[in-house]
Amino acid sequence: MKTPTKTTLAALSLIGMTTGAVLYYPAIQSAEVTRPPAPPLVDPAPMPGIVQHPVIEAVFVLDTTGSMGGLIQAAKDKIWSIASTMAAAQPTPEIRMGLVAYRDRGDDYVTRVVDLSKDLDAVHSELMQFQARGGGDGPESVNQALHDALHRIGWSQDPNAYRVIFLVGDAPAHMDYQDDVPYPQTVAEAKRRGIRVNAIQCGTLTDTRAEWQQIAQLGSGSYFQVEQGGSAVAIATPYDKTLATLSAELDATRIYYGKREERAKRREKLESERAAKAAASPAALASRAGFVTSEVGKSSLLGDKELVEEVVSGRVDLAELPAEELPEPLADLDAEAQQAVIAETARKRQALEGEIQALTKERSRYLNAQVEAKGGAEDSLDHKIFSAVREQAADKGLHYDKAAPVY
Repeated sequence: MKTPTKTTLAALSLIGMTTGAVLYYPAIQSAEVTRPPAPPLVDPAPMPGIVQHPVIEAVFVLDTTGSMGGLIQAAKDKIWSIASTMAAAQPTPEIRMGLVAYRDRGDDYVTRVVDLSKDLDAVHSELMQFQARGGGDGPESVNQALHDALHRIGWSQDPNAYRVIFLVGDAPAHMDYQDDVPYPQTVAEAKRRGIRVNAIQCGTLTDTRAEWQQIAQLGSGSYFQVEQGGSAVAIATPYDKTLATLSAELDATRIYYGKREERAKRREKLESERAAKAAASPAALASRAGFVTSEVGKSSLLGDKELVEEVVSGRVDLAELPAEELPEPLADLDAEAQQAVIAETARKRQALEGEIQALTKERSRYLNAQVEAKGGAEDSLDHKIFSAVREQAADKGLHYDKAAPVY
């Protein structure tokens, strides 16, 4: 057996340490449950060519005025479980999400647009910045919000993609702004382009109900009504903190390469995501852990130019990368030591993924039992979104079983 060189041993000591290219560990409380045994460590097999998944593109158009605080918090807490629910179809779809936050003229903004992306960490970071403020005169800029959702979002041209807008708000549209495009015109155009529009009313205003029902009808979508806070399923589990901790450890296995400017932008992005996670609940982070270890979620976690995945899959030859494109600690090592870091990080990642997947199954069973004991969740925001997706995505060949959604 070959004796490791001092350089190789030094390289292995880098595993788990934070570098300029590896994500950080958020401060999370200690776990409440014992971790299951880690699966055996094996060398990951090279991945075949990139698999093409069917696509779901979902844009959430959210009223962010003062009365919507409870619903916005529910959206922050549930984004990962909603993504997991969408990803549970057969065949497994790629999930892309976008956001349009809206208020009204005279507020801090009329709309803020976050384009469609499969990088749900980035979408989550933007969502965490939304706060409920402004409004007050009743109607809001619904016309502008729907127009921006159609025209400022980079929708794909794939006719087989399930493309959908979820309008979520509690107040009707300002129909007295002369320079607005009225929502019937926008929704009709969305329908022509194959984009469904669903309308979820928060609260019980009669004027809103009439408009939201019309929007759903014009958009070949569904109308739902939830209580003002969204009635989202919010159940803490004994697995949440452990999964949040494991998720942070999994994040820290990411190593990115590229030109210096690219790596600087990546560090800035990861810092923003770290701050968003620090503000998220353990339950939300537990849901994220389950999603990012799923077949589709891994691409959301890793993104582009993640060195470990690309070397293991054979898409990148480590020996051919110029030293200036490697993160600094790797660039200072010899070829043998670099390979040792990649191999050990890949094995650590595989072990963490196995632990997360095992605990996620336990957590799902626990949640489903709790929801059933409480009489179901048919009135919740989670269930209504799942119901719409299950029914509408079938037209695109995506099929969901009739089991309860992933909460």
